Amino acid sequence: MAQPLPQIPGVRLSAVPAKIKNWQRDDVLLIEIAEGASVSATFTKNAFCAAPVLVAKEHIRRGNIRALLINAGNANAATGERGLQNAQQCCEGLAAVLGIDAAQVLPFSTGVIGEHLPVQKILDALPAAASGLRADGWEMASRAIMTTDTRPKTASRTVEIAGATISVVGIAKGAGMIQPNMATMLAYVATDAAIPQPMLDQLVKDAVGQSFNRISIDGDTSTNDACVLIASGATGEVIADTHSDAYAHLKAAIVEVHIELAQAIVRDGEGATKFVTVQVNNAASSEEALRVAFEIGESPLVKTAMYASDPNWGRLIMAIGNAGVDNLDTGKVNVFLDDVQIVDAGGRAEGYTEEQGKKVFQQSDFTITVDLQRGDVSEHIWTCDFSHDYVTINAEYRT
Repeated sequence: MAQPLPQIPGVRLSAVPAKIKNWQRDDVLLIEIAEGASVSATFTKNAFCAAPVLVAKEHIRRGNIRALLINAGNANAATGERGLQNAQQCCEGLAAVLGIDAAQVLPFSTGVIGEHLPVQKILDALPAAASGLRADGWEMASRAIMTTDTRPKTASRTVEIAGATISVVGIAKGAGMIQPNMATMLAYVATDAAIPQPMLDQLVKDAVGQSFNRISIDGDTSTNDACVLIASGATGEVIADTHSDAYAHLKAAIVEVHIELAQAIVRDGEGATKFVTVQVNNAASSEEALRVAFEIGESPLVKTAMYASDPNWGRLIMAIGNAGVDNLDTGKVNVFLDDVQIVDAGGRAEGYTEEQGKKVFQQSDFTITVDLQRGDVSEHIWTCDFSHDYVTINAEYRT
């Protein structure tokens, strides 16, 4: 039986049903943050970023964030000026209930794009949400933000620093429209450590860079992506030296939580049956290595071969060749499926058999490794296969 998630002093949560869609479940989440906490976030780079993203960006610049308001079932994206007004109205409604300023609320939405937010349903649910706030609400919160997810996504770590136990807890949602370009769909991570704002701003970027920026389900960046990192400061001692052991231990725990959530999103990818690591070694640069990795991980031809357990290595070298690597010497490229070498010096490896490759591809977890032999940089991403169910889920998404 899984251990309950630790509580984060200074952070309380509540989930309630607003019936934004025709479902019987919680779909509005409130996260209350104590006065004095630090809050940082990364947001989507999609040009059609949703109204709540625009409002949240403006509010977070002002600082002193006291609450997050999240709804599932409606993205409030591509909704124009009315969408902005709706997002702001939700912030004002929550502010009135909590006795704070509207600019201290960050709004988030996830769901169908292009439909106006049912504001009154959300406003009507806020009093109940406020009265139900509790420190042990993380599991409940993880379910309230789900859309096409088949299961909630949670992660936690504890670390001992200067005699104090510091906790890190995170939740996330996402199963499709995943190649974030910054973070992914929606993710919320909190710690009771005290971290100054500038340090927290850099920390969330570093954590996202090692986690959510390394996953892809379908190569599409959502209009609503956001990843929020909260430092409540309840432990008292301020961790302000980035060269200290305390910071190193805390950062490692925060990054681990981000990675676990990111991998959970890939494992729950729409219709996914395989979890695949794409490792690129000996590249000339990090950018080059990631281009190759994502070209493989996002190729529909590669992903359908994964699903079929068909080790069609011609699709792999096709993807490598499409990555735009300058002056790539294909005669030096080696490719492995786990420890089975399928490509040696740009051609079929001597002794390789289809049976060996198929055995690897039949596994639920495996690694594709590409050795470019042009430098000393290594990078990796996580991806999944494309199944019949992926098409079904997305063909019927709005029905």
